[in-house]
Amino acid sequence: MRHLFSALAATALTALSAPAARAEPPSVATDIAPVHSLVAAVMGDLGAPALLVEPGASPHGYSLRPSQARALGQADVLFMVSDALTPWLVEAAGSLAPGTARHRLAEVEGTRLLPTREGADFESDHEHDHDHHDHDHDHDHGGTDPHAWLDPGNADLWLDAIAAELGRLDPDNAGQYSANAATARKELDSLAAGITDRLAPLHHLRFVVFHDAFQYFETRFGLQASGAIALSDATLPGPAALARLRDRIRDFGAACVFSEPQQNPALIDSISGADGLRVVELDPLGARIEPGAGLYPTLLRNMGAAFQDCAAGDAAAGPH
Repeated sequence: MRHLFSALAATALTALSAPAARAEPPSVATDIAPVHSLVAAVMGDLGAPALLVEPGASPHGYSLRPSQARALGQADVLFMVSDALTPWLVEAAGSLAPGTARHRLAEVEGTRLLPTREGADFESDHEHDHDHHDHDHDHDHGGTDPHAWLDPGNADLWLDAIAAELGRLDPDNAGQYSANAATARKELDSLAAGITDRLAPLHHLRFVVFHDAFQYFETRFGLQASGAIALSDATLPGPAALARLRDRIRDFGAACVFSEPQQNPALIDSISGADGLRVVELDPLGARIEPGAGLYPTLLRNMGAAFQDCAAGDAAAGPH
């Protein structure tokens, strides 16, 4: 009996001295592939976030698949850009995941937010000095442009915010989340510096985008679209607006028009076909990139290359 009590006591002491079992990392859902990429970089080997909007789909309107709806319902936290980018997700989260914390990255302190540009013709904006074109306007033409992930300076802030939120939910791994965010920031800053150098000669490049999704990238790297076929929320223009845009393109001599894999190519043809305007793909979501931590930096790198491609065609065509 004495040996039995000794064994029980030893077992109890071992249990008291052993470290407490770590809780599982939080279950995480994300709205779009670029945000998914940032969250995946912060989580590292600790877990894998769920992606709700497939990279090839437009986030402005989307229907969740059953597996995506389940992932949202099971999530401890949802990282999303803003209600304005995915208004349908607000309703879906309210019904499928009423207890899930929603972390709107566009509301992170310090995030640069730009006002939505009105209309499809931005040509008058070319009169601005690119070297001082900060875009922190005091006026707002109809709300905030929701495509804020395309400024890597915002992504830097969001990496820290994601790490802080995951650390709050999973204190045992808070240090690892923070370290992963720091590593991702360092790599992202180096990438952004390289893109800045490559695009520096292109500040006066004239181009038209499919929809007005790129002004964060433009502002960060000193570019300026001359117009858009569709507005920031992907609302399509009427025939009169398209005719005006075609006339403007003919007048100012755009180097190219940028298409998007998420959008209707027929509208690109309606703009580019008559004048043989060069078409280059510019993808704000990474439709052709494998989702994961590497998607966001690859997305930025591809966008920089697309502008260089546009400019190369312009140089080959000679002066307008």
